[in-house]
Amino acid sequence: MSHHHHHHGHGHDDEHAEAHDHVHDHSDDITPALQNLLYEQIDFSKLHTLNEDDSNSGRAICQKTWMQRLDPEPELKSSADEQLLMIIPFTGQVRLHSILIRTSQSDHSPKTLKVFVNADDIDFDTASEKEPTQELSVSQSSEVQEIPVKRAYFNTTRSLALFFEDNWSGGEEDETRISYLGFKGDFMKLNKEPVNVLYEAAANPGDHKAIVGTDVGVGRSIQ
Repeated sequence: MSHHHHHHGHGHDDEHAEAHDHVHDHSDDITPALQNLLYEQIDFSKLHTLNEDDSNSGRAICQKTWMQRLDPEPELKSSADEQLLMIIPFTGQVRLHSILIRTSQSDHSPKTLKVFVNADDIDFDTASEKEPTQELSVSQSSEVQEIPVKRAYFNTTRSLALFFEDNWSGGEEDETRISYLGFKGDFMKLNKEPVNVLYEAAANPGDHKAIVGTDVGVGRSIQ
């Protein structure tokens, strides 16, 4: 089957494809490809995939590093039918820019990808009926595809639900296969420092006293 032809155009084509929006970068420079990768921010322990043929294979393809993106194994395969549903939680809040995916030139390649933001408890029924945050198209390709998202929809992403609704077989193949999955964006640590700085800078001294006075008053009455 054509999905085994993993080494066609090995390396360089992907580097060029990856660098297309970084004109000033050299194709052999890995830094641009890695600078916005959200690999370190994925909470792998809570990542799970529904309808996967091998347990934790969805997690395994997300755990591949950028250097391993062309490795044929491990591979995520669907089980009962062509649909896959992946829940990918992050360790904090991210602003998603794009989804990186490697499939194949075969009919096993996913076709329609519906993306839901912060929908941790979603199932196949809900994913089929609910309006997605964005619907994306996946190409039949053995190259790593970078699929951009509408960033305004993904500014406060704590988790992603990826619903691969069908594949390129037109209903002939029950098995959908994906060999690499990654994410690009900006990571925002969930701490209070920026909020405090903003508050202090923007606070009206008069308002500040009133708020503090109210809190103190309540505290005293309790005591």
